Amino acid sequence: QYATTGCSLTLHHTEKPKHEAICEYRPYSCPCPGTSCDWEGSLEAVMSHLMHAHKSITTLQGEDIIFLATDINLPGAVDWVMMQSCFSHHFMLVLKKQEKCEGHQQFFATVLLIGTRKQAENFQYRLELHGNCHRLTWEASPCSIHDGVSIAIRNSNCLVFDTATAHLFADNGNLGINVTISMC
Repeated sequence: QYATTGCSLTLHHTEKPKHEAICEYRPYSCPCPGTSCDWEGSLEAVMSHLMHAHKSITTLQGEDIIFLATDINLPGAVDWVMMQSCFSHHFMLVLKKQEKCEGHQQFFATVLLIGTRKQAENFQYRLELHGNCHRLTWEASPCSIHDGVSIAIRNSNCLVFDTATAHLFADNGNLGINVTISMC
């Protein structure tokens, strides 16, 4: 199905649906969490789409930045999204607050590469929360936007913490997360 966009595999018809679901050449969906955007396009068009359709997303340059999530006490499910540009690539930083069990909210922080799964293997990221006498750190390889935030959360490929921990590190309801991207 994706031969026109570069896929060269020829498969038996029974194997085709499974491959098409994970094919690197299938169109990319809008990676912006918390929106009902149904945009699809090529990998090369993703950043242009984000800059034009999701203008509220801030982009910071450099391999070491601070991702500031404001008003973490907002009720209900909330997504904070930011972009980080370094090493000639763009990374989407996401902090997601959602209810996991009745009345129990959790925060999920992860980094996605605006790129392929193979490209994502070339990078590592570190998320750090700092507070008085406390430090919480998570290190991992970013997921590709092909996989998305929900896959990262489902696979526990993210920093997970509860509301009490968020409050431990927050300053007036704002949470600063140090984000460092490095090449492997």
